[in-house]
Amino acid sequence: MPVTITDVVLRDGLQDENVLVATDDKLTIADALVAAGVRQIEAVSFVSPTRVPQMADADALIARLQPYRATTQVSALALNATGVHRAVAAGVDVVHIAASASSAHSRANAGKSAAQALEDLSQAVARYPEQRFLGGISTAFVCPFEGTVSPTRLVEVAEQFAAMGIRALGLADTLGTATTEHVLTAVGAVREALPDITIGLHLHNADGQALTTALQAARHLGIAHFDSAVGGYGGCPFAPGAHGNLATEELVAHFHSHDVETGIDQAQVTAAASLVKRVVAASPQLSRFAPVRG
Repeated sequence: MPVTITDVVLRDGLQDENVLVATDDKLTIADALVAAGVRQIEAVSFVSPTRVPQMADADALIARLQPYRATTQVSALALNATGVHRAVAAGVDVVHIAASASSAHSRANAGKSAAQALEDLSQAVARYPEQRFLGGISTAFVCPFEGTVSPTRLVEVAEQFAAMGIRALGLADTLGTATTEHVLTAVGAVREALPDITIGLHLHNADGQALTTALQAARHLGIAHFDSAVGGYGGCPFAPGAHGNLATEELVAHFHSHDVETGIDQAQVTAAASLVKRVVAASPQLSRFAPVRG
């Protein structure tokens, strides 16, 4: 069975690094991803440039990525109404709105409870009936403050996204420590409650277990969409103990070795990971570093 992979290194990966990557270098990375066959890229997050200087060029980068839209879907993350308005105005293909399953993580990450964050996003989404939105649930399986998130709680949050009109939902293992069994059980519960919602997985990776989780989710639940970041860059600074993203090159190799097609060239995506490493190493460090979300 084929799967689709969205690479999030330009957003999730670079946002978590203590360096300021130039817009031109980000475009070079985008070129490498597209050349490797990546057809979905999450490029930026629309957040405060004061708090997250790594994303200060979000509008400029989206404008320069417009020619890519003929072959590649470009998405952007928004955590609140202000971010949604900016993303829509910038003309991104898909606005990725995200909220936490746990209120403790929501307060640390977004400065408000999960209920408040969802209400804020709901009002913003309602203003743009023609815009494509993707919902995302952080700490969908485990919270660093509240512990294991029950499938019942996850279903409750998923239902609130569905009530906004969201038809595609990404579930994030923000810590990277959720067991494969827990993820499959929780995803199964969401699917049973919301059979018309398309579900994807955003997996962070502790001890390589995310590779097993991804393969089992694809094989046994038919999950066909996954987020990853070349080089395994990224992580959530407001989730103590969080691990980096599942590396795109490792995910592609794992899927291909089990006859799951991705449409991505293994050698070229590995080269893209090396490019990101060189770019990050050569970029100037930030004197103030306070990222919002991995």
